[in-house]
Amino acid sequence: MKLGLDNVRRLLTELGDPQNNYLKVQIAGTNGKGSVCVFLRSICLEAGIKAGVYTSPHLISITERINIGGVDIGEEDFARLATRVRETSEKLSANNEIDNTPTFFEQVTAIALLAFAEANVQLAILETGLGGRLDATTAASAEIAAITRIDIDHQEHLGETIEEIAAEKAAIIHPKTHFLAIAEQSSEPNNVILDRCREVGVKPYFTDFVEIRETKTSLCFQTDLTDYEVDRLGLAGRHQIGNAKVAILVAEELVPRFNILRADIILGLKNASHPGRLEHIGNILLDGAHNVGGAKALAAYLSEFELGPITLVFGAMNDKNVAEMLLILAPFAENFVLTQSSNARALSCDELLAQMPSDITPVRISKANTVAEALDRAREITSGDGVVLVAGSLYLVGEARRILIEQSEI
Repeated sequence: MKLGLDNVRRLLTELGDPQNNYLKVQIAGTNGKGSVCVFLRSICLEAGIKAGVYTSPHLISITERINIGGVDIGEEDFARLATRVRETSEKLSANNEIDNTPTFFEQVTAIALLAFAEANVQLAILETGLGGRLDATTAASAEIAAITRIDIDHQEHLGETIEEIAAEKAAIIHPKTHFLAIAEQSSEPNNVILDRCREVGVKPYFTDFVEIRETKTSLCFQTDLTDYEVDRLGLAGRHQIGNAKVAILVAEELVPRFNILRADIILGLKNASHPGRLEHIGNILLDGAHNVGGAKALAAYLSEFELGPITLVFGAMNDKNVAEMLLILAPFAENFVLTQSSNARALSCDELLAQMPSDITPVRISKANTVAEALDRAREITSGDGVVLVAGSLYLVGEARRILIEQSEI
C-alpha cells in the first residue's frame, strides 16, 4: 500500500474521470458518517433525486457498498465494473504509471464512481472510509462536505491525539468546497477544523445552531430557513439527532439545486433505515458499536429504553479499545457470550476475555468459536422476556445478520 491519492487519481483519470459527471457530497467523521449518508439517501428518494451512495463496510455482500436510487448494485454489474477497474489498475502498474497496484478500497471506490457515472446519477454521497486526507473518496474532490462527531479511533493510522485525528478528517475540506456542515464537537477537534477552514477559505455551517424542540410525540428541528417536525426518526437512538442535523443542513444546501421540498426532508428523516445499527429482529438487537464512541451511544440507548435482561454477544477487531468498550457495556449485560467473526483482524475469545472488567464473575461468561454458536448459546441462556444484544463489530453484526436471514428470521 502506498499512502496518498496519486494512485487513485491516476486510476480515475484512466477511467475517464467518472466523478466529474455529477455533484458530490463527502461525509467524514468517527461515528455517524453512515447514518448521515442514509438520511440523505432517504431524503433524495422522497425528492425523486437519482442519487448514488457509497458506504463501507458492508454487512453481508460487497454490493451493499454501492447503492443507486435506493437499490444496491447488481452482482453482474459489480463484477463487470470490478473487472474493468482491476484490469486498468494492473495495466497502470505494469507500465510503471503508478507506484503500486491500487488497494482494495481504492479499487472499490473507483467502481462506485464509475457505476454512478454509468447510471447517470445526479448526486453522489460518499462516506469516507478512514480519516480523510489520504482516503480514496477524497480523490473525487466533492463540492459539498460534512464532518460528523470526531472521537479517538484508528490511532495506528490517524494519530494518537484527537487533534491529529481531526486534522486527518478536516483535510477533506479544500479551496473548492462550496459548503461545509460540522456536527457538534469538543473544543479540540473543533479548533482544528476551524483552522483548516481559515486555511482554505471555506465558511463552515454548524449544527449547533439547529435548535431542537421535543415533545412526547414529536421532534422538531428548527434551522434559519424553516422547521422540520417528525414524530420519530427512522434511525433509533438519541445520537441520531446529531446526525439528522448534519443531514438537514446538507439537504438545505441541495434545495435550490434539486428543488427538494420541506416535506421531502421530513419524510426522509422519518423513513430512513440502516441495517445492523440498533436493528431489532425479534428478541435480538444488532448494533455495530465498533468503537468507544459507538459503545457510548449504545449505552445511552439501553439506558433510555430499559430493555429486559440482556445477553451480550460481543466480538471486536484487534485495533479497538476493547477494555473501555466492555467497561461501558458491561453494566447492561446479565450474561456474556464472547466470540469472533471470520475477519482476520478479529480478536480471539481468550483475547477478549483478558480485557473483561475484573468484577464480572466467570460464571456469567461463555465462549463460542463461531458466531452461529454464539447466537445459539445466547438464546439458550436468555430468559423469555430477555434480549440478545450483538455488538462490538460491524463484521460480527454482518455475520449474525446473514445467519438470521438464512434462518428466515428477517
